[in-house]
Amino acid sequence: MHVGPQRTSGGRSTASPRRQLAAFLARYEPKTAALAGATLAKLRAQLPGAHQLVYDNFNALVVGFCSSPRASTVICSMGVYPRWVNLYFFCGSDLPDPEHLLAGSGSMVRRIKVEDASRLDSAAVKAILADAVKLTDPPLDRTARATLVIRAVSKKQRSRRSPARP
Repeated sequence: MHVGPQRTSGGRSTASPRRQLAAFLARYEPKTAALAGATLAKLRAQLPGAHQLVYDNFNALVVGFCSSPRASTVICSMGVYPRWVNLYFFCGSDLPDPEHLLAGSGSMVRRIKVEDASRLDSAAVKAILADAVKLTDPPLDRTARATLVIRAVSKKQRSRRSPARP
């Protein structure tokens, strides 16, 4: 995988994007970090050649899988929260979903809650990913070298750990 230049809101970091992403994930509970890592691995395998754009936002860590280095060409995004991982489809309202896996009622975005990375191995989720790839413009070049770019890191963030329960 090709690792592109890193960009952060606070300037350039000396760590590689891969190490920065690992550090972002390490701030989560081990169970959530492991789920996110396994989900990333499945997405990378199913979307070879995708540009991975990382945004460590206020609410969540987001990795967008895009057909070009532009965020507007997003195929899907993985959002990591303190207790779960969501898979977002920005063309979700246009995707066939015969098994009703896609949640949400907005005009565009739909999501699948990932409780186990093996969910991405199901025929239904693979079909949704394949349909999302078909809607992407420009088309995804599966033979291209994948890139990983840190696009933004918010200075202010919610805790990445689950609040203590009484």
